[in-house]
Amino acid sequence: MANGNTVLSVEDLRTYFFLKAGVLKAVDGVTLNVQEREAVGLVGESGCGKSMTAFSIMRVIPFPGRIEGGKVEFKGRSILDLTLEEMATVRGRDISMVFQDPMTYLNPVFSAGQQITEALLLHQSLSKQEAARKAVDLLKSTGIPDPEKVVKYYPHQLSGGMRQRVLIAMAVACNPSLVIADEPTTALDVTVQAQILRLIKRMKEELRTSLLLITHDLRIVADMCDRVYVMYAGKIVESGSVWQIFENPLHPYTIGLLNCVLSVDEFKKKIETIEGVVPQLVNPPKGCRFRDRCSHAMDKCRQDPSLIEVEEGHMVSCFLHDKK
Repeated sequence: MANGNTVLSVEDLRTYFFLKAGVLKAVDGVTLNVQEREAVGLVGESGCGKSMTAFSIMRVIPFPGRIEGGKVEFKGRSILDLTLEEMATVRGRDISMVFQDPMTYLNPVFSAGQQITEALLLHQSLSKQEAARKAVDLLKSTGIPDPEKVVKYYPHQLSGGMRQRVLIAMAVACNPSLVIADEPTTALDVTVQAQILRLIKRMKEELRTSLLLITHDLRIVADMCDRVYVMYAGKIVESGSVWQIFENPLHPYTIGLLNCVLSVDEFKKKIETIEGVVPQLVNPPKGCRFRDRCSHAMDKCRQDPSLIEVEEGHMVSCFLHDKK
């Protein structure tokens, strides 16, 4: 649980892509924070801007995107004001990331051990022998059998679950203050998914680090997180503690997401869905971006709703709860 010290603070973050078709507003005014030793979930449909929020924090935005405004502070230090060289020392040492597709982010021509030791040699004062021994220990800590052998394997020689464990070992190698996990169980079978999530949860507790978990699965959030931000079409539409979001969801989109979740406690003859499609983020319409899919939409929704606090720690961006 959090102890009140802010590790990550994001305020009014805007990351846009400048395309021939227009300006794609992937992240459009996102505000969130993560406290020390806290696990925070960032939830939403595919394409809503979750991953781009993480890439913006790490400053690894692909061309032709760029950060157009806002603040990103790590322990009070502005990330956006750092030089590329300064940012390179922050990545891996202070903030690390577990990506959703290991085969994209693991180098195919280097062994698992070489890729783990690279981070250790870059950020810690270790000899090559010491780094090599620590790489074996890190793989062992992730539950990989025969780590002395696996450390010599190349990515193509590993299963999907083992590749993800290698990424996790790389992410925690330097004991960072914040780990960002971006859909870490994508493309894994159900049993391996559960193992990877248990591993991330255990690593977080053992290393006493903070976690920003990006996912589309509210069931994962319920098990892993203390607080949650719900994101839709580039914007945060609701935030609060996990208990507040699950017991008292306020935004129609959040309610729709929860209605889509199957539960062992409640039998559903039919899986509910959210009607309609996510709006285009290239030159998006003004006003609430969920209004065309919302059964409660009204004329006022053509204006931009603000995030308002309806109870302590529980924020929502919806005119249904605006008392003005």
